[in-house]
Amino acid sequence: MHLFKWTVILAVFWLLLSGFIQPLLLSFGAVSIALCLIIIHRMQAVDNRPQMLRLSPRSLLYYVWLLGQIVLSGLAVAKLVWTSPKKLKPSLAQLPLDDIPKDARVLYANSITLTPGTLSVDLDHDTVTVHALEAQSIEDLKAGDMARKVSSATGGSEQ
Repeated sequence: MHLFKWTVILAVFWLLLSGFIQPLLLSFGAVSIALCLIIIHRMQAVDNRPQMLRLSPRSLLYYVWLLGQIVLSGLAVAKLVWTSPKKLKPSLAQLPLDDIPKDARVLYANSITLTPGTLSVDLDHDTVTVHALEAQSIEDLKAGDMARKVSSATGGSEQ
């Protein structure tokens, strides 16, 4: 049943991203979805438990918030690059993962990477190394808003 859910979600995602209903593109989408389903099935064989989709209201709110952050960060990066590229001051920092549940740390690192201007370079047991186009992005992450949102979305307590 969960493979069916993954199929539907991946198909809708593919259609939203492609925007075209043409036989060639639909066949590419079907092949891509099939490969993803094979990977999901093999992952289940390795850890002996199905990867269930947990779509709770908290997680949906997180995805909406993250989408907003992606848009806002994209606009900020475009403005920074177009208007004052000399203000770019790339920085690298390690952020602690103490307040984030272990099963949500990959989501946190991926959320950082999805946000334009920041990139998760390395994820250890207790830290994530982040590269940013400007130091303010690192400071925003240190403030912990994204960490609290990820923790709340995955069932941890909002701090």
